[in-house]
Amino acid sequence: MSAQRFALAAPAVLHQEIRKSRFVAQAQRIDSIDSAFAFVARVRDASASHNCWAYRIAQQYRFSDDGEPAGTAGKPILQAIDAQGFDETVVVVTRWFGGIKLGAGGLARAYGGSAAECLRVAARIELTECVRVEFSLPFSALTLMQARLADLRASKTGELFDADGAMLELVLPADRVSALRSWLADTTRGRSELTVLD
Repeated sequence: MSAQRFALAAPAVLHQEIRKSRFVAQAQRIDSIDSAFAFVARVRDASASHNCWAYRIAQQYRFSDDGEPAGTAGKPILQAIDAQGFDETVVVVTRWFGGIKLGAGGLARAYGGSAAECLRVAARIELTECVRVEFSLPFSALTLMQARLADLRASKTGELFDADGAMLELVLPADRVSALRSWLADTTRGRSELTVLD
């Protein structure tokens, strides 16, 4: 998978005819394995020859050839997902046989190509890795921190006050942690230490 990761901004559908067989690729963003299987069950067409699929959620993935020769459908669909850097994504490619056999290579190109084109034309959003951090701040810096939240693309998830100020917990993009660490060192003159929680 590429370093830059994407998810679908909206469900996507692509219709293609390849040597008289009709292919429909359908893709959707998912947040769990259960939601992947629910999507497959929902879009599966019983009148079709095959409903082949693949999903990717971080390091978890699975695919099915649904009766096509092994390795000619599900794996090419998964490769299409990975090649474009998609995550949290399921793709189902449904085929209605048109009377002309495609051969193993032709099937792999048809399934993988349908999935790839469906994802290529789909609206996408970039996925950003976020982390939770905690640190203490004196009362005098709390207002300044509040003003910095938008710049850091951070959200406050916890706040615990004591006699000296507050212990804050934030969720922010991983690539913003160093900026927060620098701001914290400058604002507190090195008296506050940032801890990454996950």
